[in-house]
Amino acid sequence: MSVDPVTSAQERALRHVEALSSGDPLEPRLRVTLNFHPDRLVGDRAAPRFGSAHFRLTAETLRRTTFCYPDSFCEPSAFGVASRMALIELAEADDPDLLDDYIEAQVHGPVRLDRDVEALVLDPGYRGTAVEDAARRLPCPVEWHAGFRLTVERLRRHPDYRGQEYVALGAEIAVDGLLDPRIIGDAARTGHYDLQALKKVWHCLARFGSPQHPTRR
Repeated sequence: MSVDPVTSAQERALRHVEALSSGDPLEPRLRVTLNFHPDRLVGDRAAPRFGSAHFRLTAETLRRTTFCYPDSFCEPSAFGVASRMALIELAEADDPDLLDDYIEAQVHGPVRLDRDVEALVLDPGYRGTAVEDAARRLPCPVEWHAGFRLTVERLRRHPDYRGQEYVALGAEIAVDGLLDPRIIGDAARTGHYDLQALKKVWHCLARFGSPQHPTRR
């Protein structure tokens, strides 16, 4: 009987990380989220550094997910799996910037929208747009989080966060003195702005944007 090499690789990875992990089991109510920019498919509010939208995955995906803290870019030595998760306490004891306040998750194996996703959670700025139209055609529910909104007035109070040049850029692309994810996405698609610079504007919006009241539908 042949062995599925993909499944075997997943199992080896999970066993390896489990051996490096410690702590109590993860609370069943918690979920893995995958963040992205819905109108710019690159790389809640879960880990907003990576985008204004996220897929919230099902509880079943936890059994094939490994975790690390901090981000793998930092070459961490602390790991977790659903059955052994000490990373939450570790993260809560830390004091990172709000955009770095997350535990990285690695889901092993495919993520299918019709099977593994509880909901696609969007910023309300995309209501009534082509993004919502496309989202409604997906085989998963659509929800709306509280929303990222930042006035130019408030943006100008934080020139030291990413730099004055990004404050100026944010003010330039703002519409009626306001920034939201859709406005930044529109600016990106014009091709007139450096995408890395717009990413810094997004960081300012995600860090200082005032949330609206959450809604679901």
